[in-house]
Amino acid sequence: MDVSFIAFLRFFESIGFATLAILKTHVMSSSLIDQLQQFYQEDPTDPFNLYALALEHQKTDGPKAIELFTLLTKEHPEYIPTYYHLGRAHQDLGNRDQALKIFMAGIEQARRHSDLKALRELHAAHQDLLFDTD
Repeated sequence: MDVSFIAFLRFFESIGFATLAILKTHVMSSSLIDQLQQFYQEDPTDPFNLYALALEHQKTDGPKAIELFTLLTKEHPEYIPTYYHLGRAHQDLGNRDQALKIFMAGIEQARRHSDLKALRELHAAHQDLLFDTD
């Protein structure tokens, strides 16, 4: 067996399988982020391209996800799913008041567009956070 291959195996054995899984996820995520970034650059007018890119960033980079979701609310305020994820991203980073404001903005958009499913989800998220005592 090749010495470099043995060294490679020992390296991964030493870092453990959990670390290997994290590395694999990061590499796959980076690759997907690159693809989604390219889709967004090719068609920045399609809100789904920015939404998908923000969702992928949310897995590894909360502040970047917030930046992208915020941009999406400014460029496409009628893209209602954004408000739930932007609120959750703020909540995950401990920005409770900002999350509540985002959920309320989403509730208003959902009412304006008669999107009952989004209205229920945003209302539940708002209420859960409002009455969360942790």
